[in-house]
Amino acid sequence: MRKRSGKPQLITDAERSVEEELRFREIRYVIMMSLRAVCVVVAAILVAVHVPLLPLWLALCVAGAVVLPWSAVLLANDRGPRPENKLRNRLRKQAPVPVQPVRALGEDEETIHKVIDAEQ
Repeated sequence: MRKRSGKPQLITDAERSVEEELRFREIRYVIMMSLRAVCVVVAAILVAVHVPLLPLWLALCVAGAVVLPWSAVLLANDRGPRPENKLRNRLRKQAPVPVQPVRALGEDEETIHKVIDAEQ
């Protein structure tokens, strides 16, 4: 028998709760800023050890230390798009299919009820 996991399975298109979305953004921010700290520490170690291709490694570490905080702040302050702006919802909204009149058995074209508009 399969063991049940603690989380229920998601079977709906419902959005995440505000608290859950905020928690996800906080975790992503902390991870990105931790990577920035790792870049700074690695750069300091590389300078102390005098590794080959030192300028290349330092450029990569400095780029990480500069770009990661900028992107971390942008991603931490970014919320998901509104439901009406999501691409998948735009693709789902298709032109309505025209409804064909239903005919009873034995009816021909003249007996189908037609709607007469006053503006015609």
